[in-house]
Amino acid sequence: MKLKPPFKINVPMVLTWLRIALIPVVLGVFYIPETWLAPHWVNVIACVTFVVAAVTDALDGFLARRYEGWATRMGAFLDPIADKLVVSAALVALVGLDRLDMAVAMIIIGREITVTGIREWMAKIGESGRVKAKTIAQMTAIPCLLWNDPIFGIDIALIGTGLIWLAAVLTIYSMYVYLSAAVPFFDEERARRAAERQAAVLKASAEFKHH
Repeated sequence: MKLKPPFKINVPMVLTWLRIALIPVVLGVFYIPETWLAPHWVNVIACVTFVVAAVTDALDGFLARRYEGWATRMGAFLDPIADKLVVSAALVALVGLDRLDMAVAMIIIGREITVTGIREWMAKIGESGRVKAKTIAQMTAIPCLLWNDPIFGIDIALIGTGLIWLAAVLTIYSMYVYLSAAVPFFDEERARRAAERQAAVLKASAEFKHH
């Protein structure tokens, strides 16, 4: 059972829009002249901004599930888009800074586009949520690469590079999982039957609630 919201304002939506608003910060901070801001602090700002954006991504989903009325169609639409835009912006910035191989960035961004399309298509035939991909390596690697500078003698950039390549491998695997789950439904007849089953389940559920 969901709780009553403590505020009238839809906090998850605010967090989602905040995440989108942080995108220009992640990109724009690298255009600040060195005479204005030392490169180290540019890295720090970019890294912290990305981490804040990642935290809002987890927080808005938690709040939307916990409080009544905070889960909206607009929020469900914007949340994954905001997440992908932030990640893509960070990857583009890292490629421009020569901290990330362009092929890795294209693998990750390409996977996001492909999986998004598959999710939307599978949702129409009642198979949404069947498969999930892990993003821990990716979301750890990007802050490391944005930070770039050593910490207590530890080569953070090297760790980030290793993790982002691991993320690329996991990305390819997760895309394979999504495609494997989707391929059977390319069959029009099977897709039609799946849609009919979904409709039957929804109808039975509605009739049960009515009685």
